[in-house]
Amino acid sequence: MLLLLFLGIACMLLTHGAIYLRAKGKLYTDASAIPFNKVGLLLGTGKYLANGNVNLYYKYRLQAVKALYQQKKIEFILVSGDNSRESYNEPQEFKDDLMAIGVPEDKIFLDYAGFRTLDSVVRAKKIFGLQGFTIISQKFHNERALYIARSKGIDAIGFNARDVSRRYGLKIKIRENFARVKMMLDLYLLSKQPKFLGEKIEIK
Repeated sequence: MLLLLFLGIACMLLTHGAIYLRAKGKLYTDASAIPFNKVGLLLGTGKYLANGNVNLYYKYRLQAVKALYQQKKIEFILVSGDNSRESYNEPQEFKDDLMAIGVPEDKIFLDYAGFRTLDSVVRAKKIFGLQGFTIISQKFHNERALYIARSKGIDAIGFNARDVSRRYGLKIKIRENFARVKMMLDLYLLSKQPKFLGEKIEIK
């Protein structure tokens, strides 16, 4: 049992190290300093929590997109998220709120099949034809998304949305540890592909 625990901890530490090294120099927090990319890939999350309050991860990602768009660091936004059931539509919620803060509708594209971070990143390349883009999410999420992107030959950078407090985000941070190990298994052992592909869509 102790050996398994040791191996599990070692695996997590090695995974964190590999992700950190691959994301090094590719993450930005200042919208004025980040290089221009035609498209910003906004990784989806639900707008509301179970208690009815607005999800701060959602709120801060929306603010991050606004900053990039106003600084003219992106021209288009590709919103990728979960729409696996009729009553839950992450991309459409983001689109509605992006338009409310002044982003024109023709600058917003939606990917309804971004069920996982891997799906979002790979579909951006295979469906939307993007060889490079700016990933928009919180830092911990951007690091994992950047690792996926670079492993797939995508020239991506990340813009870090404001993070939440340690207490607010505790469950997410714990889950992220396991998501990173699963990502490695998906990439190198299971060769996972997006759940859906489909017809190509040009962003212009």
